[in-house]
Amino acid sequence: MDALVRLLRQPYGPLLPWFGLAGLLTAVYLTVHATFLVSAQEQRAVVQAEWTAARQRLVQHMEAKKVHRELDQVMAVLPAERDFAPLALGVTEEAKRDNVTLPALSYRTEATGVPGTTKAVLQGAVSGRYEDLRRFIYNLETAEELLFIEDLDVVRSGNSQDERLTFNIKIVTYLRGEAGRVAAPSKE
Repeated sequence: MDALVRLLRQPYGPLLPWFGLAGLLTAVYLTVHATFLVSAQEQRAVVQAEWTAARQRLVQHMEAKKVHRELDQVMAVLPAERDFAPLALGVTEEAKRDNVTLPALSYRTEATGVPGTTKAVLQGAVSGRYEDLRRFIYNLETAEELLFIEDLDVVRSGNSQDERLTFNIKIVTYLRGEAGRVAAPSKE
């Protein structure tokens, strides 16, 4: 006790209680920081990571809904499988209107990786004058139905004086299967 009284009588003596108080407050701060603040920051990081993941799932969900709506629109435009034969007949009639000969148009369907759709392929040799063939191709490409010219091999027929060209054409479209159509509401 004597040493404490002597220490307090020194010129820096009145500052010792303040240093003690500062040390005590520092110890309290470190204890609070270690027990409450660090765990709160860890908890905040976990909550922020969960929020970011939830936000990403929401964005993915919204994009999936948008893609689903767009896919429904595309599926609505695709002709049904039962409309394939009339579509092939329509291509033949278009060839006749454009003064193009289409003697043998073969058609077949192929499976696709998309459920509810099939790929329809029409192919054959087409002959006619350049202007007529050009008009025929233009009319196919601008048709109301979704038709794609997937392959076109041009071969000049006859001699160089002949104005007729012959080429092999491969026309592709996609068909909506029965599973791809919307079911009619039942009357019960």
